[in-house]
Amino acid sequence: MKAEVVLTVAESKRLIAKGVASLRKIQDKMEKGIIVVPSGSTNAYIYEELTGQAIDKRAYLAGRTWPAKTPPRWETKPLPDLVLVDGKPAPDLDRFTALERMSPGDVFIKGANALNYANGVAGVSIGNPTGGTVGGDLGRIIGRKLHLLIPVGLEKEVPYDIVEASQLLASDEEQLGNVLSLFPIHGEIFTEIEALGILYGVDVIPVAAGGIAGAEGGLRLLLLGERDDVQDAVAFIESIQGEPALI
Repeated sequence: MKAEVVLTVAESKRLIAKGVASLRKIQDKMEKGIIVVPSGSTNAYIYEELTGQAIDKRAYLAGRTWPAKTPPRWETKPLPDLVLVDGKPAPDLDRFTALERMSPGDVFIKGANALNYANGVAGVSIGNPTGGTVGGDLGRIIGRKLHLLIPVGLEKEVPYDIVEASQLLASDEEQLGNVLSLFPIHGEIFTEIEALGILYGVDVIPVAAGGIAGAEGGLRLLLLGERDDVQDAVAFIESIQGEPALI
């Protein structure tokens, strides 16, 4: 059976967050282990799904891209990093200090700003000269054999090779204005495809993208599978449609 659904960017983030929360590895670490969820727009939704607590997601953003001429104006006090130890928040730990206590297989969840889905490569925009979160943590994540989970919406798919793009951005030629760096990262890429596959066992094929009137950056997804699975997936998607945009 097949069905086609439309997801806005916010709806995709909610879907991905629910998929992440259902992962066996996440459920296991909620019982025993450490999960680090540093700030980020998709991670804000994951924060809510893992804690059952609604937050002001505007207070859990890291780097952000918004209209250059009409940026949103809000004043929010940033929330501290969410670090879960055996499923319970550990307010004494953050994305950096938690690494000293993490063991092989513990989970570090980091969103991304660019995606080469077919190559399994994500990219993180870097404005901090020290490398930001990935610059400060990636070596220890690898050295400690942690599980790097990268929740990222398919809206972040870019048509150019991320590794090559990072090299172009890093070149020493003259630049006009601010030019961010791009940090290629590898880990478990987790998109709408993986979320619906885990939650409902359906195959997912992106068939169109973009839209208007709030669906800018949105997706059309083709769902394929057994009748009951597709019906359940569509019913679930209908239940999250209407997720408000993060503004």
